[in-house]
Amino acid sequence: MRKFDTKVQHLKYKVLREVARQAWNDTLLDNILDIPKIIVPGKTPTMRCCVYKERAILAERVKLAMGGSKDSRSAVEVIEIACDECPSAGYEVTDSCRGCLAHRCEDVCRRGAIVFDHQHVAHIDKSKCIECGACAKVCPFTAIVNRKRPCQVACKIKAISINENNAAAIDEDKCISCGACVYQCPFGAISDKSYILNVIDILKAAEQGKEYKTYALVAPSIASQFSYAKLGQVISGLKQLGFHTVVEVALGADMVAQAEAKELAEKGFLTSSCCPAFVSYIKSSFPELVQHISHNLSPMGTIAKYIKETTGNSKIVFIGPCTAKKMEVQLDTVKPYVDVAMTFEELQALFDSRDIDITQLEEDVLDNASYFGRIFARSGGLSDAVAEGLKEQNLEFELQACACDGIEECRAALLKKSKNVLQANFIEGMACVGGCIGGAGCLTHGVKNRADVDKYGREAMEKTIASAVSCLPQVHRQDDTPAQ
Repeated sequence: MRKFDTKVQHLKYKVLREVARQAWNDTLLDNILDIPKIIVPGKTPTMRCCVYKERAILAERVKLAMGGSKDSRSAVEVIEIACDECPSAGYEVTDSCRGCLAHRCEDVCRRGAIVFDHQHVAHIDKSKCIECGACAKVCPFTAIVNRKRPCQVACKIKAISINENNAAAIDEDKCISCGACVYQCPFGAISDKSYILNVIDILKAAEQGKEYKTYALVAPSIASQFSYAKLGQVISGLKQLGFHTVVEVALGADMVAQAEAKELAEKGFLTSSCCPAFVSYIKSSFPELVQHISHNLSPMGTIAKYIKETTGNSKIVFIGPCTAKKMEVQLDTVKPYVDVAMTFEELQALFDSRDIDITQLEEDVLDNASYFGRIFARSGGLSDAVAEGLKEQNLEFELQACACDGIEECRAALLKKSKNVLQANFIEGMACVGGCIGGAGCLTHGVKNRADVDKYGREAMEKTIASAVSCLPQVHRQDDTPAQ
């Protein structure tokens, strides 16, 4: 039964599961130092040069599982001790250098960083090199290449550099917490902070009679996750964990589609506000376009706001594929409505920390949203939903949508808009390739995920956006008691 794409994800999960298990038992503080030994028992290392380094890295992973550094604003952190296996990044001369006589690389280098050995083979003096790449461009053998670390390749906004300790460093002023580096790091040296302990505190307090209802808001991309079980069993598992009610964030997406269609018709041009990483990217890299960001909260924020404002006392936990949501819930505009955000990876750890085998549970029902709300999970879904919102509200506006799949496409569209050469009047921005189904907090990533989301959406084809939104009061009438 394969639950994760990579062994790095599985290692991260094991730490989260053990931290959660100790927290449920109120033994975390007593046993915190023993968790690395529990995960790697004995004296034989499984991943590193020695068991002691392996456990030292696991101790850092435990810290991240408990919320990470309070001094860091980003949802993503580097474990420096684990970041020492990748070669130094930058330009280097490969074995393809033939020791030619032309020495074009030397001629073009303005810093005198190219030197030659006794066989005329070129070498780069890193103390002088400024990584301009001029030498690589003129080499007739393409013998000079730019070696980039996987995290640097993954980070399309260039927020990652290499520090004096030869470890990755994140520029928090640039970072949008998309988590691309987290998923691509082959050593798991970059990871997102976890607030799983906050979730456990909320659920334990509810178990002990605290006077509030606990809501689990599940992102529509859940349809592509937990492939080893049925979606209805996942819902039952959430209630067995102690959540009073499970609500589709896709219902919030219906609300956003309806409101955003109206806002677009009034203003004539918008960029979407659903992806927090995309919104953060606009603010940091295209501040002149901030005025065009939709004033609507994201689907998560929208449905959470509705619940908080219409329910006496509630605690709300968002569960989805997105590491950037952990940053979004800290915003002043969202903080009053969402108490904690966690990923699908963390939900799997929660299930297993309580020995809940969801494959053995009866299926529950998740039936709040329309087809259009559910397809927000994949690239293009938001644009389709806005088009439907315009149609249902009889708004005479010709939508010309530009659905951007990944930050590179987002950058291209925003750059065109900044130069007034964009033909579209609506930019749907998704920081992750494929949309939310490509989020760093997913259990699995793949082409099949899009098909799963569309299939899940078609189960609600009889609903219009308006009819889904009209059923909002039913959110409060679900399940008077948690499933046992």
